[in-house]
Amino acid sequence: MEFKTLRNIENSFRQIRLYAIVFAVLCTGVTGYAVWHSYRFAEQQRQKIYVLDNGKSLMLALAQDASINRPVEAREHVRRFHELFFTLAPDKNAIESNMKRAFNLADKSAFDYYSDLSEKGYYNRIISGNVQQRIEIDSVACNFETYPYAVRTYAKQFIIRSSNVTKRNLVTSCFLVNSVRSDNNPQGFNIEKFTVTENKDIEVIER
Repeated sequence: MEFKTLRNIENSFRQIRLYAIVFAVLCTGVTGYAVWHSYRFAEQQRQKIYVLDNGKSLMLALAQDASINRPVEAREHVRRFHELFFTLAPDKNAIESNMKRAFNLADKSAFDYYSDLSEKGYYNRIISGNVQQRIEIDSVACNFETYPYAVRTYAKQFIIRSSNVTKRNLVTSCFLVNSVRSDNNPQGFNIEKFTVTENKDIEVIER
């Protein structure tokens, strides 16, 4: 009888120990889940900005990581530079205005290319010949694996004269480095080592 009582006490002790272990595991699991969920909630809240509109209403704005948009901004920066640099009208003031805005997006390499064309009389011929020039960007390929970012731009250049339109294939290369954002440089990039690698006639269309 006494042996049986001892066996019952031992079994009860084992059951209590098992229940205690299960309870401890459950408590640990619940605590871990609560901590993880709290951390996740805090991260989500940090992605939100609350804006007070004229002291009346509270509006919710989502904050985005600036690095997500950098590839888009880089391509837009290069595209804008090419549009300014290669869009020409037979007007000296218009050409100088476009060039000044383009130089805000690039380093001295762009100015050197402009000076070379200017010394060869390219812009004077544009003005005297009443020639229009425009560009259509086909694609902008950026390599964001290494810094500074290597960029290659493929475009079509159209030189419009009163008698014909010359269509050219234009390929340029450059490097992009991060810069300070400003009204003149909203994307915060700067073009370095700008080079025209190909600029040849494709066809001449009579008008």
